[in-house]
Amino acid sequence: MPHHAYIGLGSNLGNREANIGGAIRRMGLLGRTLVIRQSDLLENKAVGGPPGQGDYLNAVVEMSTELEPAQLLQGLLAIESSMGRDRGCEVRHGPRVIDLDILLFDQVVCDAPGLTIPHPRLAERMFVLVPLAELVPDLRHPVLKLSIRQLLEQAGSVPPSPGASPI
Repeated sequence: MPHHAYIGLGSNLGNREANIGGAIRRMGLLGRTLVIRQSDLLENKAVGGPPGQGDYLNAVVEMSTELEPAQLLQGLLAIESSMGRDRGCEVRHGPRVIDLDILLFDQVVCDAPGLTIPHPRLAERMFVLVPLAELVPDLRHPVLKLSIRQLLEQAGSVPPSPGASPI
């Protein structure tokens, strides 16, 4: 039975829009995975990390996959690597060509080394909540038991208008 996952994407190096588009295309090639739709792109300042970074473009992708969470994570890490990201050499919260994070995976709650689902900072990151609310405002966080819209309201923003752009 297919799983439903939401992946956060971010880029602040090079052609950010092309980087996100390229990552989404590669996600569609993972096998046993279908990218359903993506949110609009959201531009924002870098959060944390060294000063002087360029602005990020962020988005969220909704997908259906037969992969298990660890398999999906390995696929996403391989995409990052193929696009030039070297996690071993980068500064924490520093600039990056692409960043791919599993935000939600069905109603799975997982806290394993290297894999935490739901993403541990999902509820405090506007650059994740805004595009996620565009796609699934009524989806409930499996731990906090609040909808994405409620989390966004708690974080101090008004939900965006509905209507995600299909792939």
